[in-house]
Amino acid sequence: MAVRVESPKKASITEVLQRVYGNFSSSGSIGSFNGHHHHKRYHVHEMEDDFEDGDGNMELVQMGAERTKNVLILMSDTGGGHRASAEAIRDAFKLEFGDEYRVIVKDVWKEYTGWPLNDMERQYKFMVKHVQLWKVAFHSTSPKWIHSCYLAAIAAYYAKEVEAGLMEYKPDIIISVHPLMQHIPLWVLKWQGLQKKVVFATVITDLNSCHPTWFHPGVNRCYCPSKEVAKRAALDGLEESQIRVFGLPVRPSFARAVLSKDELREELGMDPDLPAVLLMGGGEGMGPVGKTAKALGESLQDKETGKPIGQLVIICGRNKILKSTLESEDWKILVKVRGFETQMEKWMGACDCIITKAGPGTIAEALIRGLPIILNDYIPGQEKGNVPYVVENGAGIFIRSPKETARIVTEWFSTKKDELKTMSENALKLAQPDAVFDIVRDVHDLAEQRGPLANVPYKLTSSFTSII
Repeated sequence: MAVRVESPKKASITEVLQRVYGNFSSSGSIGSFNGHHHHKRYHVHEMEDDFEDGDGNMELVQMGAERTKNVLILMSDTGGGHRASAEAIRDAFKLEFGDEYRVIVKDVWKEYTGWPLNDMERQYKFMVKHVQLWKVAFHSTSPKWIHSCYLAAIAAYYAKEVEAGLMEYKPDIIISVHPLMQHIPLWVLKWQGLQKKVVFATVITDLNSCHPTWFHPGVNRCYCPSKEVAKRAALDGLEESQIRVFGLPVRPSFARAVLSKDELREELGMDPDLPAVLLMGGGEGMGPVGKTAKALGESLQDKETGKPIGQLVIICGRNKILKSTLESEDWKILVKVRGFETQMEKWMGACDCIITKAGPGTIAEALIRGLPIILNDYIPGQEKGNVPYVVENGAGIFIRSPKETARIVTEWFSTKKDELKTMSENALKLAQPDAVFDIVRDVHDLAEQRGPLANVPYKLTSSFTSII
C-alpha cells in the first residue's frame, strides 16, 4: 500500500521533525515535541532523488510491508579519502545486491548541526595547511578522557539534530567511515532502543596510524584495512568477533578494471614506449609537486643525446594555481598536466611508478595497479604510519627531496629496472582489490541475521542527557 503526497526538495530540522511527527493526523497518530509520542503507521521515504518519482512525489510506505533496506553511510569531507571510501561502498552494494539496498551517503554533521561540527571541513583544511596545528590537535585529543569529554559535550548540545537526521532516513544499517561518527549515532541508537535492531559498522580509512576515536566497543563490526590497525582495535577494547581485516575499500570501477597499458597510453595521448611516472599530491595538490615536477623534467632527459628516457603525468587535483604554473613550463620531455581526475584507474594503469603523499586511498589504489611508490610527504598523525606500511613491505620508499626523487626515478627507468620490477611485485602482493566487496557482503550477512526493521519505528527521544 502506498500513498502519494507532494514532497519538498529540501527540509530544515524543524520541517524534518514536523514531517516525521506532525503531518500524519489522518492516520490517527500525531506526534508532539513535548515528550509525548505515539507510534505511527507510516514512515517517510525521502532522500533526495533516490526517493522521488518524476513528478516530485514521495512515497509513504506502510510499516510492516516488504521494503528495500536503508543503508546510511556517515562521512565528512575532511580529506578526500572518507568520501571516496563511502562512495566505493555505495557502488559495491549496488553491484552486489542491486535494489535490495538503498544507500545514502551523508555528512549528517554538516547538514543537521551547528558549529563546530558543521564546519569541520574548513577547519581541517586550515589545520592541514598549517600542519603543526593539525599535529597538535591530533595528538592532544588522543587520550580517551579528553575525546570522551569532548564528544559527550557535543552530544549534549547537538544530539537532537543528529537524531532527527537519522530519523529522516530510518536506516537498517549505519556505516561510519569517519572517526567522529561512531559515538553520537551509537548513543542515539541507545536512546531509541535500537542497538539490537540496527547494524552499525565502522570502516577505518587509515592504513596504520589511527586516532583512538575510530574504535568504539558498541559497533557490530570494525573493518580494519591492515593487521596493524586490527591490533590497535583489540587493544582499545574491541572483541575478536567485532574485528575483520579486509583492506581499504577502493572503488569497484578501479578494483575490477581490466586494463591494457598499451591501449591506455594510446587513449591518453602518451608515448607508447617510454616508461612513465605519475606525480600527484592528493585531491588538493599538496606537497612538493611543483619542485618535483621540474626536477623530473630535467632528470628524465639524457644529457648526452638530448632524448627523453621517460615521461611524466602530473595530477594537480583542485590546485588550479599549480596546474596553471606547470602548464606554462617549457618542458623538454613529454608531460601531461591534469587537474582533478575521476578516472585515476586509467592514469595509474598507464604509468610504471607513482610519487605521492602518503594518503591511504592513493596508496591502496597504487598497490592494486602494482605501482612502486615514492612517498614524498605525509600529514602528521593519521598518515605518518602509512610510510612504514609501504616501505617495510618493500612496495616503495620515502624521500622528501625533489632532486633525490628525480634521481631514483631516472635510475628505475634506466640502470635499476630490476629494482622497479621487484617493488611492483611486492605492491601487488600487498594489494587487496576485493576489500570493498568483502565489506558489503559481511554487512549483508549481519543485516540478514537482524531481519527487517520495518515494524520498529524510530521515535523522538524525550530525554537523553542523563544517559550521556
